[in-house]
Order: sequence, then C-alpha cells, then structure tokens
Amino acid sequence: MNDSNLDIPALTRSAAAVTVGSLVATQAHIRPDAIAIVEGTREISYGTFNARVNRLAHVLATRGIGRGERLALLSENRAEYLEIECAAAKLGAIVACQNWRLADPELLHCLRLTTPGLLIVSPRYAEVAARIDHGIDDVLVLGPAYEALLDGAPDQEPEAAAEVQPEDGLTILYTSGTTGLPKGAVISHRAAIARAQLMAMDMAVEASDTFVAWAPFFHMVSTDPGLGALMRGSKIIVLDGFDPVALADIVGREELGWLVLMPGMIEPLIDELKRRNVKPRGIKTCGAMADLVPRHQIAEITELLDAPFVNSFDSTETGVPPATASLLAVGQVPENLAKRQNSLTLLRLVDADDNDVPDSAPGEAALRTPCLFSGYWNNPEANAEDFRGGWFHMGDMFVRNPDGSLDFVDRAKYLIKSGGENIYPAEIERVLLADGRVDDAVVVRRADDKWGEVPVAFVARNDEGLEADALLAACRRELAGYKQPKEIRFVALDDLPRSTTGKIQRHEIERWLEEG
Repeated sequence: MNDSNLDIPALTRSAAAVTVGSLVATQAHIRPDAIAIVEGTREISYGTFNARVNRLAHVLATRGIGRGERLALLSENRAEYLEIECAAAKLGAIVACQNWRLADPELLHCLRLTTPGLLIVSPRYAEVAARIDHGIDDVLVLGPAYEALLDGAPDQEPEAAAEVQPEDGLTILYTSGTTGLPKGAVISHRAAIARAQLMAMDMAVEASDTFVAWAPFFHMVSTDPGLGALMRGSKIIVLDGFDPVALADIVGREELGWLVLMPGMIEPLIDELKRRNVKPRGIKTCGAMADLVPRHQIAEITELLDAPFVNSFDSTETGVPPATASLLAVGQVPENLAKRQNSLTLLRLVDADDNDVPDSAPGEAALRTPCLFSGYWNNPEANAEDFRGGWFHMGDMFVRNPDGSLDFVDRAKYLIKSGGENIYPAEIERVLLADGRVDDAVVVRRADDKWGEVPVAFVARNDEGLEADALLAACRRELAGYKQPKEIRFVALDDLPRSTTGKIQRHEIERWLEEG
C-alpha cells in the first residue's frame, strides 16, 4: 500500500477529536444504569439521559439547528438545561445561555447579539420572553409540548455528531462589558473538556464525586463543572437556586467534590449546618473567590464542612485558570490570600506595552491555556484588543512573589464582584448619564460583609430637583437587581477628582467612602 497520498496530519487530528457529546455518549455506553442527574425525587440514568439527548438532537435538527447555529436558552436550573447543552453538542450547535436576572433591555441585547434561530424557554420565563421584541420566530416552551416532541423522535446517535470538531462553539456565556452592555464569550468543546481536566488535576475531582448545581447554569460555575461531571460519569444534583436547607441535607448524605459557595451564601449555610449539627459525609473542597469572603467565615465554613476553601481567581473567559491551584486550610483564618498558578496554564505579567514585568512589580495577567474561550461573539474590536500578541489579556493586575505565588493587586478594567456576579461601572453609569439632569456620574465599589462588594454611585446634577429615587427607579427599569447601586450620593461637578487626561479617578472616590 502506498501511503504517500495520505494526509497524516488530518488523520491524527481526527483521531484526537473528542467532543463533549461523544464523551457523554461514551459514559452512557459504559455505565447506562448509573445516575446522571437528580432533580428533586426524579433520578435520570446515563442511558436514559443520553437517549433523551439524542431525541432532542433530532428535534433540533428538524428545526434548522445545526453546526454553528445558535439556540437561546432562558431557564432556571433544571435537568433539561443539561440535556439541551448536550444535544447541541452532538449537532455542533451553540447554546446562548441567557441570564434571567437581567432587565428586559439587557436581555434583549443578549438575544439580538447572537441571532439565534430558536429560543427555548421554561414556563417560569415564558412571559418575559413574550414581552421582549427579540424577533425569534421559533420559540419552544419546556413542558408537555417539549416532552411530546421528544417522545416522537428517534433515540439513536445523530449522524451530525461525527462532523463536530473540538474547536466548534458549544455555549455562549455572557459577561459584563466595559462599554456597559454584556459580551458573549464563546466556549468551545476543547475548552469545556480542558476545564474538566483541570478540575481533576488541581482540585482532585473524581468520577465518584457528586456535583451540586445550585448556582445558575448561565454561569461558568455551574455549566463548566456540570458538563465536566457528565463527561466523567459523575452524579449531578440540580437545585433551583441557593437553598441552605437542601444543601445541608446533601452535605450530610453525599460525597462531594467541589461544593461551590459564593459570597453572600456562606453565612446562611453556616447557620443551617450549626442549627442541625450536620456532619458532612465527605467534601474535597468548598467555596470560591476568597478575596470577597470575610476571613472568619472561611475559617468557620471549612471547619463545619471539614474541607479546604478554594482560593480561586478565574473568569468566564478562562475557566478555572489562571490562579485557582491553592487551598486555604481547614479551620484557619488565612493570613494572606496569595494564589498559585494553575496547571495547563502559561501566565505572563505584562506592562502597558506588553513587556514582562519583574517579580514584585504589578503587571496585567496574560495567559495561554486550553481552557481559554474562543473570543467574544461578533465583537472583533474586543477580540483584537484582548488577544493581542497571541495571549489573552484578562485586565487583572497581579504581583508575582519570589516563591512563585501571585498576589492580586487590582483590576485594570475596573470591575465590581458582587455575590459572584460581575458588574462593570459603565453598565450603571450608562443609565445614570441618560438622564439630562445629570452632568456626570461615576460608580465605584464599596466593601460589603455579605456580598463582598456593592456598587455606589456619585452623581453631579444640573437640577437640584433631581432626587436619588428617580435615578434608582431608572436603574430598576434598565438593570438587573444585583446591579442596582446601593447608594447614590450627589456631588459638585468640580469636586470629582480627575487625571490630567480628564478621567475620573475612581480610587480617589473610594477614599471618600473609607472616610465616610
């Protein structure tokens, strides 16, 4: 046989081309009776789950959803969320995961941004979808009609699954934009698989570990571990939001890998665990975003759960990297929150000209990792800026210590992290500045014991009749609840501190808050 005409590189690429859909199907083949998903009293085996995924894939294909096409999903956490993502995975389609916390104008922007051919919505949010002029002709509501479609579809693997490639997009997760409108981060099969691998490497997550998906699936903090669990053959418990009573029950009966806990949610769980004297069956790690959690809470929750706290620094765009490889010891109030660089990650700290900075000097995090997203949907300007030089620039500043650990310094792109949600000041400032009675406005972060940080607005008005209530009402109309400024303070225009280029200096205004 003459092999001279064979395209060996293409053959090797094909041999390495595993995808999320193929890995889930494999788990269904080798452990069909194992439990994949628990939702309330409902238990779904891997065999049943994969059959439902296949049926849905055939339904979606008949509605024109194929490779590269987008479908939008607006739903609370439920088992169908995962089967929709996995069905799309087998078709090479992309699920645009909608944030149901957003105000109507924000949600409309997100829907129009990705031009989906289909909108799948849960009954809870059907009215929201109906009142928004999204322009999507094909809308499917979860429930009896959805189940009827699945019942009438074949359950064999779709032929399209063989054409899906690792670099194909799988999900679009929205992240707040510096311009004030959300951006859609495209997460590929390659990235989803690498994120699952990294959790196993740096957080010791195994197939025998249960994952509790209580945080919204439109966040990476549930979608990434959820898909990873399905690819590993783990059990997923789906909860409809944070429920300390349900979580305490789960802690007492399940062996968990990573129990995600966000700022604002830890204290209620502490109270419930202590009230009932719950003894954990076994947890490998807990928590997230230690920088935003009161340190005494870290000590208390780790002692109650007998599990170290995840000292994370990650993002929607990067997954677990760049610095989520260290754990905070059980029962101890941490003296510092220095972080460790993740495996599978190259990290540079660079100055404004993209030159590497020396140790002990602050620099912006620029990284390469297989966990990295595939760019922002339909946003070439942001992609060109953030991926310059072939490295993804996070906009976060770190200092590398002599021992290799990393200290977080600040955000080059000013960001407020409130209870696990990202808030850019520009989102709120855009609403405030839309009022003609406002000459200028700036939003800064204020430390908060419950949420970690909250937004506070400083407004220069040209009409003394303008009251804070009017501006707060506008924010309620235009912005998600978690983005509402917790306080509006009126100041004179000339009192706003500015740089020589005229930019308002947020850090000077933060000092005003510290001074009272």
